[in-house]
Amino acid sequence: MVINLDEIFTNIKDAIILDKDVTFDDDKYHLPEIKELKSVHLDGKIELDESEEVILTGTLSGTMTILDSISLEEVDYNFETELEENLEEIIENDKNSIDIIDILWQNIVLEVPLRYTEVTDYSKYSGDGWRLISEEELKKENNPFQVLIENKKEE
Repeated sequence: MVINLDEIFTNIKDAIILDKDVTFDDDKYHLPEIKELKSVHLDGKIELDESEEVILTGTLSGTMTILDSISLEEVDYNFETELEENLEEIIENDKNSIDIIDILWQNIVLEVPLRYTEVTDYSKYSGDGWRLISEEELKKENNPFQVLIENKKEE
């Protein structure tokens, strides 16, 4: 996503308004945790701040398809992140344009959750001698791990 910065450098405009859908088609924008990115939208602006540095501000939002931490099924995870990036370091001296796609990708990668689940019924996750329990069940007095918790407190 190449943005021409001539309008703010020549004071034609105070800011370049960005209201764009974003796609990440290049193979370098691949992360195993993200199965698919949908409806990624950038709503922001590029402007010069008081010290004449080029700043990108705005909101990046969309939906990423990831694996549920418990069921391992694909689920949609909505994200929204606020952007405030100084673009001075990536502007080339002889050019008045900038490609911000790498910055947008880095902000999306930061939004990938380490663990995410939509599972509410833990009863179907069990096996021979084991079963998955929720955090609430673990905190109850009659949970199956109460003896272990008491032993740990004594140590």
